[in-house]
Amino acid sequence: MTSIPEALLWCLSAGTAAAVVLAALSLRARGQRAGLRTRLSAAEEQNSATLHSNTELSARLRATEAEIRHLAGTRLPDLTLALAHPHVPVPGLKDARFAGTETDHALSGVLEQVSDAITKERSRVDAAAQSTLRGATTTIQALLYQLQTALQEMQHRYDDPGVAQDLLNADFLNEQALRRIQATGVVCGAWPGLTREDSYLAELVVGATSRLRGYERVQVSNQLRDPVAVVARAVEPIAIVVTELLANALHHSHRELPVTITLQQGNRGASVIVDDYGVGMHDDEIKAAMELLSGDDSLLLTQLGDPPRSGFAAAGQLVRQYGFGVHVEPSPYGGVRAVVYIPGDPLLTVLDESTQPMSVMAPLPHRSGMPERSHSALPTGATTPPPPAAAPAAPAAPSAASHEAPAQPAEGELPRRRRRKPVSELDESAGRTDSLPPRSPEETGSRWAALQRGTESGRAAAQSDPSEPPRSPEGNAQS
Repeated sequence: MTSIPEALLWCLSAGTAAAVVLAALSLRARGQRAGLRTRLSAAEEQNSATLHSNTELSARLRATEAEIRHLAGTRLPDLTLALAHPHVPVPGLKDARFAGTETDHALSGVLEQVSDAITKERSRVDAAAQSTLRGATTTIQALLYQLQTALQEMQHRYDDPGVAQDLLNADFLNEQALRRIQATGVVCGAWPGLTREDSYLAELVVGATSRLRGYERVQVSNQLRDPVAVVARAVEPIAIVVTELLANALHHSHRELPVTITLQQGNRGASVIVDDYGVGMHDDEIKAAMELLSGDDSLLLTQLGDPPRSGFAAAGQLVRQYGFGVHVEPSPYGGVRAVVYIPGDPLLTVLDESTQPMSVMAPLPHRSGMPERSHSALPTGATTPPPPAAAPAAPAAPSAASHEAPAQPAEGELPRRRRRKPVSELDESAGRTDSLPPRSPEETGSRWAALQRGTESGRAAAQSDPSEPPRSPEGNAQS
């Protein structure tokens, strides 16, 4: 009887133990499954993050490649163009996400290195080109001066009016070629090529006018108070600058419109004012002209345009080297006004007119009691202006002390090299009044031809011998 309960007790104990074991195993399995699910979720999240990172890296790589292609295909070509034409913009980054990053710094470094390399190479090539042009223009300029001398000698040698006129035309064409060669050489750093003595400013302006086609349209008004002259070393540079400004005025105005030149004297120097009545210049053109005329920046030949315009560039080089100034602005007459300012110290002086008289071709100064002689040829068909009126009665001759130049010039005044002799107003006015009125080119040519014919006939009469045949008028006998 007692064995059955014990057996049941043992069975119950064994079942309980089995249940406990099964429960423990179940709990352990659930824990393992939870841990596995956690690990699987973490792995999935890691895989997702890895996939997202790979996607971002791929997109960034594609953006970097696109940025490099943008650099090579757009930014570098535009940079090269902008170095020659500053108004051309250089684009920035294609993708704004790279702003301020290492990629942006690296690409900017590439642009800077390319810009520096291109600038240095352009300067080297341009310097070589300028050196070649400088040597060539110097040689051609010397040959043209020799040709000019030969033509002038032929003008004295031959008496035939037709030959003389042809020689004058050839000499004028040679002057045109010489002016172009001279300006090109100055742009390339060459010396102007002429050494002169101290020259009156009025004579200098007339000489500059004679170098140009259309010189008969130029009207010169001399408002100088004193016989102002330019020192020797600056005569040719200032003549070149005035010539180029006149060439610009004549070229950009109608052939029937005049170009006026006014010579003014101030406390610290003198000015040559050129006014034309032409088409004028826009603000950007005036700005570009002032940049060239200032002579501040180094100039490349490629900046002169195609075909190259070397006039203002040559003027800027001379302004920088010799210390005078040029200003361009709109003219009150609708065209362009150009002002050449020449400082009295050290580029001007005052000459003694009694020992070094001014050329009869130069316009006389417009002083009180003295008529002004304007140097301007009349256009074809115009009548010759009436002669100047007689000078008014002169007052009593002042004392000699009143005409003496001061031993030391006052502050701002022009230096005086010689002591002027006392001249009465009557004598000075009479000397000014004796000058002839200006003539037209046709009248000048006819008078020149008549002079040549008279010279020929006079020489033939003086050297005539009944036993010898008459001399041919084609040339003069050389000693």
